[in-house]
Amino acid sequence: MGGRTGYALLSLALLVYLGLAGHRGVVLIAQGSWVTVSFGMAVLVLPLLGAWFLWRSTRFVRAAHRLARELEAEGGLPEDDLPRTPSGRVDRDAADALFARRRAETEAAPDDWRNWFRLALAYYDARDTPRARKAMQHAISLHRAGARPAR
Repeated sequence: MGGRTGYALLSLALLVYLGLAGHRGVVLIAQGSWVTVSFGMAVLVLPLLGAWFLWRSTRFVRAAHRLARELEAEGGLPEDDLPRTPSGRVDRDAADALFARRRAETEAAPDDWRNWFRLALAYYDARDTPRARKAMQHAISLHRAGARPAR
């Protein structure tokens, strides 16, 4: 199963679950007692938060894929050629060395979304997912703002 198919199936499953939870909240509210109305309101919070989270995540993924396609078309998408452990994870020392190089490139041209995109990949390879996401969000922001590399 491909990444897009898996994401679509999981998103669909989440939407079904959120719909069922929302329906249960409405049923509880319709019963009319202060206890069921209170529980119903509390239950409705879950679908709202879940839908918001799914929307934000989908928006982020689509923007990151758009940047990846653009960078690939330019020939600037880095090759995934880092050595791997027997379990398939990227070798930590190789990832750290690549990260240092990507960080230096980004510091040299901080307004270039391409550098931030590659830095996000390096963070991910170095197993620092929160910083990878922040770097990718910065790349997306720079791209949306129309920032171009300094020349």
